[in-house]
Amino acid sequence: MGEGGLPGQLGLHSRVHLTMTQQQLSLVTLTIHELDRSRRFYGDGFGWKPVYESKEVLFFQMNGLVLALWLAGPMVEDLGRPDGESNGFALAHNVGGKDEVDVLVARLAAHGGTILREPAAPPHGGWRAYVADPDMHAWEIAWNPAWHIDGDGRVTFGA
Repeated sequence: MGEGGLPGQLGLHSRVHLTMTQQQLSLVTLTIHELDRSRRFYGDGFGWKPVYESKEVLFFQMNGLVLALWLAGPMVEDLGRPDGESNGFALAHNVGGKDEVDVLVARLAAHGGTILREPAAPPHGGWRAYVADPDMHAWEIAWNPAWHIDGDGRVTFGA
């Protein structure tokens, strides 16, 4: 029995002391409403290949994390929270140059995306636009000359 009285449970005064949580993000899951529509946007628009597909979910292996696109019904049931239009946050995809922003935004729009903000220079420099996927999840497509993108697509925050 664990210290909490049940097998495998730890009590309040366990010997485990958590001093720091690893600073990482391993999975982002977005609710979607039509698998084929999302497959077109992410597969044909971004050019990404799923590493796993089922009748409810698509998984994409990213550069150090996994992106999951899960049908809203099963996700809402699992989450225990009502579904609604996504808002209040944006995901970002950084590219290596200003022209790449324009090209990718046009390609995403051609594959089911909605341009929320046309490409333009933000006050802090660089070039960016916002595109919503078919389920209205906002994506910032950005180039920031101060940020380094390595060969694996990992972005290093720059000043």
